[in-house]
Amino acid sequence: MRMFTSDLRDADANRYPDPFPVHVLKRVDRPTTKILDDRVQRVDERESGFNRARRGDFGPRLKEEVGRFVPKHPVSGALSFMAGALAGVVDGKIAGSRAPLPHDPAALSRHIKEMAYFLRADLVGICRLPAYAVYSHTFADGKPVELHHKYAIAVLVDQDWKTYRASTGHDWISAGQSFLSYSTTAFISCALAEYIRRLGYPARAHHARNYQVVVPPILLWSGLGEMCRIGDIVLNPFLGPRFKAGIVTTDLPLEVDKPIDFGLQDFCDKCGKCARECPSKSISHGNKVMYNGYEKWPNNVAKCTAMRVGNKHGSSCGTCIKVCPWNKPFTPFHRLVMWSMRNIPLARRFGIWGDDLMGYGKAEERYKWWYDLEEVDGVMRVAPKGTDIEFYEAEEK
Repeated sequence: MRMFTSDLRDADANRYPDPFPVHVLKRVDRPTTKILDDRVQRVDERESGFNRARRGDFGPRLKEEVGRFVPKHPVSGALSFMAGALAGVVDGKIAGSRAPLPHDPAALSRHIKEMAYFLRADLVGICRLPAYAVYSHTFADGKPVELHHKYAIAVLVDQDWKTYRASTGHDWISAGQSFLSYSTTAFISCALAEYIRRLGYPARAHHARNYQVVVPPILLWSGLGEMCRIGDIVLNPFLGPRFKAGIVTTDLPLEVDKPIDFGLQDFCDKCGKCARECPSKSISHGNKVMYNGYEKWPNNVAKCTAMRVGNKHGSSCGTCIKVCPWNKPFTPFHRLVMWSMRNIPLARRFGIWGDDLMGYGKAEERYKWWYDLEEVDGVMRVAPKGTDIEFYEAEEK
């Protein structure tokens, strides 16, 4: 057993499992977002924008639309169905005995990352699970959440650059791109949690159909990004905001990653392109504020939810993702530009100007592959054409 452990540790120690060069990123002791740990309160999942719309906080029309804005397009409907099929398999039986694993958290972390990449994750990070990252109550039944695992493993899945290149960000494929990532992270997180349980350790998967954790703080502490102007969104230096995340919480002893600093607070302070292009004008042009013990750029949840749920000429909205200067393919040219953005503060303003000059953020129709269809009363029809942005407004109580 001693030889097995040594061989595994030595083999893993000399290579990086990640598909992106995460080892070149600047690591820091705390996230670049100011967090007053003792003042951050756990949040109730029932208070999210979609769940508030579901209970009628934003008016009867959005309450009606929230049940159909994803399945009304066949791509997002199919992917949402697959994510839903995995809602009930997030937890399970733990093996009666523990597998003969190395007594080395670093080796186990490398192994878990390799497993996640084997399952087709795009990026993986690990952190200690902050108590405030656990929801206080679930939206499904309103029950208090009891989750005491020590570690959180975050897996990111790309929403597909090629499709974003063709999309406006608020057309019929928008929810499909979200649920491409949601359904894939559901599969990865459920499989990874089951694997860890078979090794003899407790583990629970958290994905879009069964979260018990708040994702952004986990991504911050696991070194997968920084908070950005879009709102409660973490932006990754290689994928930008073009991803969704699944989480596995566990007691398997792991080595954690450190947070990263790639200059995004300065960049987003200068940029504001997402606020300029947001169809609902829900993203602020102003400065950051303190909210629930941490610092963030404010976001109007009612307006954002209204556009995503009540979009009359599409299924949901991801315009902020589409237009973000960090939403780029991983090509040699863009790698050079992103390196400059991370390391040369003066280059950031020129990068923002160049993004507009090159026409990024506009739809390139020749890459479009999906059909504009909409299901209405159980019948699939050609979606109504419309170039104007129209959505059902929120009627806040």
